[in-house]
Amino acid sequence: MATGVEVFDLVVIGAGPAGLSAAIEARRFGLSAVVLDEQRRVGGQIYRAIEESSPRRREVLGADYAAGAKLAQDFASCGAVHVGGAAVWNVDRDKTVSYLLDGGSRKVRGRSLVLASGAMERPFPVPGWTLPGVMGAGAAQILYKSSGAVPTEPVVLAGGGPLLFLLAQQYLEAGVKIKALIHTTRADDYLRAAPHVLGALRGWKDLSKGTRMLKKIRSHGVQTFAGASSFAIEGSEKAESIAFTHNGQRKRVETSLVLLHQGVVPNTQLSWSLRAEHRWDERQLCWIPITDAHGQIEETGIYIAGDSRGIVGAKASACQGRLAALSIANRLQPIAPGAFKQREQAILDEIRAHVQIRPFLDALYRPQNEHRIPEHDEVMVCRCEEVKAGQIRKYVEVGCLGPNQTKAFGRCGMGPCQGRLCGLTVTEIIASERKVCPQDVGYYRIRPPIKPITLGELASSE
Repeated sequence: MATGVEVFDLVVIGAGPAGLSAAIEARRFGLSAVVLDEQRRVGGQIYRAIEESSPRRREVLGADYAAGAKLAQDFASCGAVHVGGAAVWNVDRDKTVSYLLDGGSRKVRGRSLVLASGAMERPFPVPGWTLPGVMGAGAAQILYKSSGAVPTEPVVLAGGGPLLFLLAQQYLEAGVKIKALIHTTRADDYLRAAPHVLGALRGWKDLSKGTRMLKKIRSHGVQTFAGASSFAIEGSEKAESIAFTHNGQRKRVETSLVLLHQGVVPNTQLSWSLRAEHRWDERQLCWIPITDAHGQIEETGIYIAGDSRGIVGAKASACQGRLAALSIANRLQPIAPGAFKQREQAILDEIRAHVQIRPFLDALYRPQNEHRIPEHDEVMVCRCEEVKAGQIRKYVEVGCLGPNQTKAFGRCGMGPCQGRLCGLTVTEIIASERKVCPQDVGYYRIRPPIKPITLGELASSE
């Protein structure tokens, strides 16, 4: 055990729904708990800046966002320690966590650990996606949550997934002019989702929210193109227009601001760094860590909860955080079997209720192959090291079998983001070229530091 390192019963990484709920549940059983998060204030991405958001901003963002205020209040009163502004750069299997704070590196150790690092936007590698004036819809939403910042010029939203429509509704409510909504949902997507309609109807509350969103967007007369494909952002120095195929014809909308989105995927950097086993999930088209029913990796005392374990949404993520903490409490100070089983079952029932709509959404908003696996060789894949799709294909031609080898061929995945923005794309390009499943290709071998750290910061370790 490291000397001079503060020890808690539970260390949580991430202050979103899963992380906060895990800490609250742990404190309910009398466990000491600390929550580390890169943001200064709690909330994660979904409830970002919830504690200081104005009534108007909460109104625009909607009831689902406003619900985060209660969670933040419950956390503030539960007695857990919150360390904001903490960028975790290493996690060891002995549950020692190293993090950066105020220019120095520090450590904390847990008798148990919950990774609740949430989700990130799926890469959208199409021609021109790296031009100034192009950003993710999720990033744009974060700007509004954090500071109320909205575009001052007409914006084009393009891609697919619930967040794209949610942001469109929020922008309209905030007075933003939407020049066009170009989404990818086609008739075949509805056919693919049809077998899951029964589950979606069981989650009718979530389904009705989606219906109201679409109605709101239509009521504002937003120019909408459905079933679009083959996106390309055009411009020499910055975005000037977006081109796409609609009803068999090539179309173009002039714009200097494009917000792209095609869903979110688990942020698995920490679980990969711990050498946890992962599987390729064909339904969500991403890597998912393998855990037991409570979220534990093997028999390590390290748990994963929330969207970093597989995309389930905010409500189910909160339940997973509680479930992990319940299991941890039972391991550290056994709970009466009857009481444990009763609480466990209640949480599992909540999770099932919240995820009933998920298979329907995954099928309906499944990203198109061409928007995940670039067809054009000139499309940038690794933004940090400026590696293009054609270069990766050439690597495969001369014997490259997986993402780790692309590092040797051309430094792909070795930039500051550590492969976050290119990892899925690189895996799928190689799998496509080799004509094998992504599971056979694998992912980058993630090593510390998970976040960039200077020698000065490392030398200042406490």
